Amino acid sequence: MISKKALGEAIQECLAGNWARAHEIVMKDEENEFACWIHAVVHRREGDLSNARYWYTRCGHRMRKGIAVEEELAEIRDALGGR
Repeated sequence: MISKKALGEAIQECLAGNWARAHEIVMKDEENEFACWIHAVVHRREGDLSNARYWYTRCGHRMRKGIAVEEELAEIRDALGGR
């Protein structure tokens, strides 16, 4: 099970442009809603939209047009309690 701290680290890595590192972190728990959500955003940012849709479905969210990756990561961070 992935910790909130690790999820926060994955978000920070994304925001810093370290997408590969963020991907490594979230792949450690493919059942956690937040890990799947971050995983979806990583694939969306990469342009791998079919894979992104898969991960959005896994976490119960949908891919939205018109929202920047950074905005969505902020939403995830807020949903985690600001961590």
